[in-house]
Amino acid sequence: MGPACLAPGTFGCYAVAMGSHFLDLLGLPCPLNWARAKALLETMARGETVELLVDDPRAALDIPRAAEAEGFAVVSVNSQAATTRITIER
Repeated sequence: MGPACLAPGTFGCYAVAMGSHFLDLLGLPCPLNWARAKALLETMARGETVELLVDDPRAALDIPRAAEAEGFAVVSVNSQAATTRITIER
């Protein structure tokens, strides 16, 4: 797993299970939300996944595009109401 993460609710993350991470990016605008996600992805081992929770409307399009451009695999993008969950594999 990657380094210790910040407490949830402070644009931080916590490990959900071995090889799986969660990153709460609610309230953080583009492109800062991608910068935080990319920083975590770069510390993860190949095959690990991160689930991002975002509320910036641009993030549903911008983060998957940026992730694929960097060589990461976008597993899923699920939008519900005002939030989007994006799962990316390193």
